[in-house]
Amino acid sequence: MAKKPQQNPADIAKAAGKLAELKSRILFLIGALIVFRVGTFIPVPGVDPVALKDFFDQQSGNLLGLFNLFSGGALSRFGIFAMGIMPYISASIIMQLMSAVTPQLEQLKKEGESGRRKITQYTRYGTVGLASFQSVGAAIAFQNQGVVINPGPQFVMIASITLDMTL
Repeated sequence: MAKKPQQNPADIAKAAGKLAELKSRILFLIGALIVFRVGTFIPVPGVDPVALKDFFDQQSGNLLGLFNLFSGGALSRFGIFAMGIMPYISASIIMQLMSAVTPQLEQLKKEGESGRRKITQYTRYGTVGLASFQSVGAAIAFQNQGVVINPGPQFVMIASITLDMTL
């Protein structure tokens, strides 16, 4: 009869620690998803929800619908998280392309960890700039479509600040 091997208590503790870390990561992910979904339903101040719904009903099946899909439906509600992660993805792509073309960024890329950190920092700055540009553009576009209660520069400023604060 074969004897069962004894399990080392250190191995048991290590496995339990990994499970606790996995549990905390899964709970964080679920919490982040809940916050994002709630944020997509909070509209930007000054938008007429009825006019916005009518506008998106008329525009179904085109490029605007594709952008709405990428934002998780937040664009059709013009929610505070309407920008989503797209500015960061765009900034990352731009930085990768620029690092292949620009000698200074290519040199940073070759420096190892410190160079990667610097490129990541530049990517974050690019994300803020791109998100600011996109939020102003979205606010002006929705204002021109007549879905804003009080159009004007004040709405554009409030909408762009609201959209940028969610980065």
